[in-house]
Amino acid sequence: MIDPELAAMIDLLPSIDLSDPVAARRAFEQILVAIRVDIPGVETLRIDDRLVPGWEGDPDVPVRVYRPRSAGAPVPGIVMIHGGGFVIGSVEAEHAGAALMAIDTGAVVVSVEYRLAPEHPYPAGVHDCYAALAFLHAEAGALGVDPGRVALCGASAGGGLAAATALLARDLGGPPVCFQMLHIPELDDRLESPSMRAFVDSPLWNRPLAVQSWKAYLGDLSGADDVPPYAAPARATDLSGLPPAYVSTAENDPLRDEGITYALRMLQAGVSVELHQFPGTFHGSALVTTAAVSRRAQREAAGVLRSALGVEPG
Repeated sequence: MIDPELAAMIDLLPSIDLSDPVAARRAFEQILVAIRVDIPGVETLRIDDRLVPGWEGDPDVPVRVYRPRSAGAPVPGIVMIHGGGFVIGSVEAEHAGAALMAIDTGAVVVSVEYRLAPEHPYPAGVHDCYAALAFLHAEAGALGVDPGRVALCGASAGGGLAAATALLARDLGGPPVCFQMLHIPELDDRLESPSMRAFVDSPLWNRPLAVQSWKAYLGDLSGADDVPPYAAPARATDLSGLPPAYVSTAENDPLRDEGITYALRMLQAGVSVELHQFPGTFHGSALVTTAAVSRRAQREAAGVLRSALGVEPG
């Protein structure tokens, strides 16, 4: 059952086809132009595009850095990772969300322009996200960031990359991450969960798109026995020692069950987890910002993130 407020808007939402990545990106950027919104308070931020050192000789990684102009004491830091099935999306697509997150939390937000599949398959994406995390820590003093309060935040494929980055940081012994916020995360290339089998024609995201997405990111490795956890975090056998997490899922989303399962497995491994399954929603339904369930989800996520970062309630 889809929430009536959301159901009324389905026909107005874009359709996605990842079979032609170049065309998909072009169509996505056209949608962005059409829905561009004003950002209240953006004048309080200093916004810079930078290149940061890549992973162990990889190309430099473009990032967009959002900093409060009037910060005094060190503030939290957030690495923000966009979604798009590993194939589409950009820092420009996440511009409004990143700016609003910086305004709401008072944090320095680093939005990552990671390399996209299929031109740049795994491990390019997760390596670029880890490079952005390393940059935020290395430049914490210059950016005015408290290195003890650095979080990862992502949605959809970005949620999967955030989870993978947290695993990689744990296994490499740093840089430290204090919190991971995983919205509707894409975590499991095996495509075997009940929700993945059920939602073959759901709005915005469905099983056929998930197949295209993982094929682009992993190539022939997709679904194989030896997929590493940094590619598909659901493959990780040990989730202990990860940072506390907030995981949100959507009821009518093929990714629903892998998000719930990952949250429960972290909890069973001793990780502090808050899990929220939003009824009547579908993957990306937060785009319908006027719906009551979307507003509730946004308020909750903002409050959780402020609390995790030790920021006074807004």
